[in-house]
Amino acid sequence: MFIVNPLRIFADSAMKRPLWLRFKILTWMFRYKVKLVGTCKMEIKETDLKSVTFFVKNRKKVQNHICSVHAAAMALIAESATGFIVGVNLPGDKIPLIKSMNLKYVKRAYGDIQATASLNDEQIHILQNEPKGDFLVDVKVIDENGNEPVIAEMHWAWIEKDKK
Repeated sequence: MFIVNPLRIFADSAMKRPLWLRFKILTWMFRYKVKLVGTCKMEIKETDLKSVTFFVKNRKKVQNHICSVHAAAMALIAESATGFIVGVNLPGDKIPLIKSMNLKYVKRAYGDIQATASLNDEQIHILQNEPKGDFLVDVKVIDENGNEPVIAEMHWAWIEKDKK
């Protein structure tokens, strides 16, 4: 049985808003809940709640010494996109946990960065029906030239919430 969680309720409500407003609402909520995402001014550009695209502008606060988006910011955007998509599909009686991140920086990033994460129908079924488990969540990080500067593997797990 799927127990709806507060994030899913909020996301479903936001998705009923006009297109120009829905992603602003989701971005505001995510920045409020994950303070570092707010500091970096990451944005949710689109989602159908099975996939999501996060965006970060290459600006001074997120740059490294060569004026590219910092490696840590690229890790954050990949983790945030995958965490969001797991979070909106997980029942309310479960807790999502990042189990591991594997990041291979393969080329210099140019300009703005976006990360797109998605779950397939089988993964959503497992999330909603298994009391605990784990799997890799697909995510692709690209720069403004369409290059993939980092290959990211995000391994997410979930467990049941403690019953108090």
